[in-house]
Amino acid sequence: MKTKPKGLDADWVRYLLRYVGGAHVRIYEATGGRLGGRLGIPFVLPTVPILLLEHVGRKSGNGFTTPLVYLEDDADVVVVASQGGRPHDPQWYRNLLAGPDVTVRVGRARRPVRAQTASPEERARLWPRLVDLYADFDSYQSWTDREIPVVVLSPR
Repeated sequence: MKTKPKGLDADWVRYLLRYVGGAHVRIYEATGGRLGGRLGIPFVLPTVPILLLEHVGRKSGNGFTTPLVYLEDDADVVVVASQGGRPHDPQWYRNLLAGPDVTVRVGRARRPVRAQTASPEERARLWPRLVDLYADFDSYQSWTDREIPVVVLSPR
């Protein structure tokens, strides 16, 4: 495991993540996912697929779009509410708990899905595959006391 970075829980990190995420979304949308559709450096670091999650704020009612690493599991898509190992669940996850009918975008394709937190059995099955896809998930889990939620997005 990597050592948890100092300052990870600072407010400025939250704002930085929001800014970088917003820029990522704009680039992804402008290019249909050709840029921003994978995270990593080809031929240097393994790349992982990125989708855009469109959800509604549970308090504001505003629409939000969040870029997330994803894993395909048959017809479902699986995402992880890691927030980089920060101590609290990300806002997008809390929004899904309040409004589970959302949309995902992979490239230019949009599809309606229903979000559900994985059961303990599903999480046990999916977690090793998620860590194989993106090893940092294991580090993030070691940095926080909360169990990082795994979210299954099923077609509706």
